[in-house]
Amino acid sequence: MRIDYPAITKTIGALTEGETDAVALMATVACELHHADERFDWTGFYRVTAPEILKIGPYQGGHGCLVIPFAKGVCGAAARTGETQLVPDVDAFPGHIACASSTRSEIVLPVRDAGGNIIAVLDIDSDRPDAFDDTDAAELAKILASVFARPGVA
Repeated sequence: MRIDYPAITKTIGALTEGETDAVALMATVACELHHADERFDWTGFYRVTAPEILKIGPYQGGHGCLVIPFAKGVCGAAARTGETQLVPDVDAFPGHIACASSTRSEIVLPVRDAGGNIIAVLDIDSDRPDAFDDTDAAELAKILASVFARPGVA
């Protein structure tokens, strides 16, 4: 089953309406996305908790890395550059951090607040190679903006 972006966008919008706590929002988004697509093997957030540091936040799936510096890995690259990282083969990504040996491909998107500041990254791993595409990147970015870039989310 592949994700139905219009449906999941509507569901996430309804579930998160009026909520301003970023961690509660992350937990809800991670859960809904993870169970909406069989390609998604690990779905979660790494939160910016200090300068140049990401720490694991709400997620679905097996264990994740606890701390990721901005200077390392796919998540670090998304946080450092502010750009979505679409990685069809994690073994070909220089400096990839193998939090789970089953991960074959990955998409990581920066999460911005209403002021445009990066507050986290959304990391989705797949046990399939080349599992994500530009449609996933665009649709996931829209969902993140609609949830986290609202005034008052903290």
